[in-house]
Amino acid sequence: MSLQPTGAAIRGRGIEKSFGDWPVLWGLDLDLDWGQLVLLLGPNGAGKTTLLRILSTQVRPDSGGLTIAGFDHRRQANQARRLVGLVGHLSFLHQDLTCWENLMFYSRLFGLKNPQERVREVLSQVALDHRAAHRVRNLSNGMQKRASIARALLHQPRILLMDEPESGLDTESLAMLKSLVAEWTASGRTVVMTTHNTGLAGSIAGEVESPRIGHMANGKVRFQGHHEETADNDAAGPGVGSDAGPEASAAPPEGTGTLR
Repeated sequence: MSLQPTGAAIRGRGIEKSFGDWPVLWGLDLDLDWGQLVLLLGPNGAGKTTLLRILSTQVRPDSGGLTIAGFDHRRQANQARRLVGLVGHLSFLHQDLTCWENLMFYSRLFGLKNPQERVREVLSQVALDHRAAHRVRNLSNGMQKRASIARALLHQPRILLMDEPESGLDTESLAMLKSLVAEWTASGRTVVMTTHNTGLAGSIAGEVESPRIGHMANGKVRFQGHHEETADNDAAGPGVGSDAGPEASAAPPEGTGTLR
């Protein structure tokens, strides 16, 4: 792509997000370098999905500053968005189109050169080349997730955000996922991935150099490893709450979340 990233991969300061009166993220700082893998663990409602939606510019934080590859998330959202690939809970694929047609559609949106060649590459990368002519609605859940990963890789994003990408994947596909993450970070790109699967997180972390594993819960984010800082500041704000709203938890959590 023509856009060249500058500055840190991701830098956030004082990010806050609430749904109504219910805080989800509060006073969250974030510094991620290029070529870094960050694995975020935590229970449902800890704020993982909300954070990734903010980083992908799908959702704006209520307050705080955020830059993606040097682009401001408010003033330069379009530029930032072109450098980010997102694998979310929704596939963002048209169910009545084939895998090939979906990826060609996104290729045109991104203005890719030689789109047919690139579509063939990503379909092969996720082992879906033999399903190129199949409509998405006729694929299994696991194959739809692989097609979603192919969509996210299509424009070779500098930053790859993956929200529980292992959902629906079989053993062979999980091996593909681990290889993909290792390849992406080795090339100097940054990957942020959420998961509930601690075993998978450990396995993927073992494939890359200097991974960072963070835990999000009750307004606090802690990273494993002696070189990481404990992200805990009990003096500030109501902290990280539920993505789903107040009914998802009996009482508001305390503290703040900080990622560094």
